[in-house]
Parts: sequence; structure tokens; C-alpha cells
Amino acid sequence: MPRRFIAGAVCPRCGLQDKLVVDTEAGLRECVSCGFSDERPLADPTELKTRVTRPAVRRLDTPVEVITLTPQQAPGESAGKNPEESAGNAREPGDQDD
Repeated sequence: MPRRFIAGAVCPRCGLQDKLVVDTEAGLRECVSCGFSDERPLADPTELKTRVTRPAVRRLDTPVEVITLTPQQAPGESAGKNPEESAGNAREPGDQDD
């Protein structure tokens, strides 16, 4: 009976790590510490039903919307000016040209 230890496996009954062996011929796994034994899981298990794996019929397709992000302007700043240029040239009402 070829038995192999499963590295890193934790026994579901006693919780000890590295105590499970697999009998490849009989298809059993067994804990050498507490004696727990059961059949090995299937090679191709069925996927559990979760909210992520629900059938495609029930999935909602959300339409894609393209958005454009634009920088927010400070109050009093005009749309056509570069902020660096307008910062040093700000004029107060009543200022006159020299």
C-alpha cells in the first residue's frame, strides 16, 4: 500500500499539520495522529455556487459609459488661461495700466 504524506495539509479532526497520508490505490486520506479517514476528494470537483459563480442568465450586464475627466478650475479663473501665467498677472478692479 503506497502511502504518501501531504505536505502542509491540516487534519480536519485534530487540526495537526503534516499528519495526513494518502493511499493512492484505495483513494483514502488518513491522519496518522488521530486516525481520521475519508475518501479523497474528486479530481474534478464541482464548483460551489456563490454570488460570483451564478448562472449567466441571471447576470446583469451594465452598459459601459465613457466619461472625460477635466481639471477643476479655481473660482475666478478663466477657462482659456494657463494658471501659471495668470497667477502673477492678477489685476484688481480699479488698477490702471502704467
